[in-house]
Parts: sequence; C-alpha cells; structure tokens
Amino acid sequence: MNHRRLFLAAAAASALLAGCASAPTPADYAAEKPVLALERYFNGLVLAHGIFTDRSGKVVRRFTVRMDCTWTGDEGVLDEAFTYSDGSTQRRIWRLKKLPDGRYTGTADDVVGTAQGQAAGNAFQWAYTLRLPVDGKVYDVQFDDWMFLVDDKVMLNKAVMSKFGIRLGEVTLAFTKP
Repeated sequence: MNHRRLFLAAAAASALLAGCASAPTPADYAAEKPVLALERYFNGLVLAHGIFTDRSGKVVRRFTVRMDCTWTGDEGVLDEAFTYSDGSTQRRIWRLKKLPDGRYTGTADDVVGTAQGQAAGNAFQWAYTLRLPVDGKVYDVQFDDWMFLVDDKVMLNKAVMSKFGIRLGEVTLAFTKP
C-alpha cells in the first residue's frame, strides 16, 4: 500500500511540474538571427508547401500556397491562393499592420476579429481565430501560429489548431522565396 501511495505522489508531482513548464514566447528568440521583419520577408512572391495533421499525427491534407505580397509603409497585403491535394482551391487575403515593438495585427475575411502577432529575433508568433469549413459546417478554431526564419529565402511555420482548448491538429508549412 505504501508503494502505491509513493507511486501516486510521484506521478502527481511529475504532472504538477510538467504543468508549471512555461510555454515559449517570442522574447525567447530575440537574439536569434536572421531577424524576421514580416514586411521584408512577405514582400513579392512567396511560395509554400504544407500539411495538416490530425491530433494523432496522421497527415490528412496536403497543400501548396502562392502568395503575392505587397507593403505600403506599415501596411501589407498577403494574397494567398491555396491548392489542396484533392484539387480544391481557396483564397485568403490578409491585411497586416506593423505596430511598434515588433507587434503586428491582421485581418482577413475568414478570421474572426483581429489577429495579434509579435516578432522577436527570427521568430514570429501569430494568434487568431479562423472560420474553418468542414463537411458543410463552419467552425471557429483558434490558431497558435509560430514562424521561424531560417535564412533570407526559407521560413518554417508550425501552427496548432484548437477549439475550447482541445488540440485538433497542426499545420506545418515551409515558405520559400524564389
């Protein structure tokens, strides 16, 4: 009986310590190079290849994106044309605004409210709610989106999708500038 209590206490302590681990923030990457400025990277043509994985890790959708990006002062437009592996297409036009201290905001027709982002070093974290059509219904899902600039041509992106705090899956993208 004492072994069982000891085991349960150890398991509870492990769970408590794991829960105390802090999530990364953009500031954790402030010293990383090259420095990511969205208005420099997302300017001109950008191509992307991506996958969507469900919560088990199974790839359930593949896609490519052609992005035509322009900036005028502190305002940018990212015109995204998606082509999915099943042949379907989708278009999203982001309207971004650069704010002081590495912050950005953005809107798009299928984004609920305003997306909020923070850049530091080579990283950018982007949080928003997307209206996502699935099997004839539309769901509002939250995205915790992280981008990491590898060099002046390549950026990697990983986004966790959730609803009511429950992880639904992940989107992984590789952006390239031709």
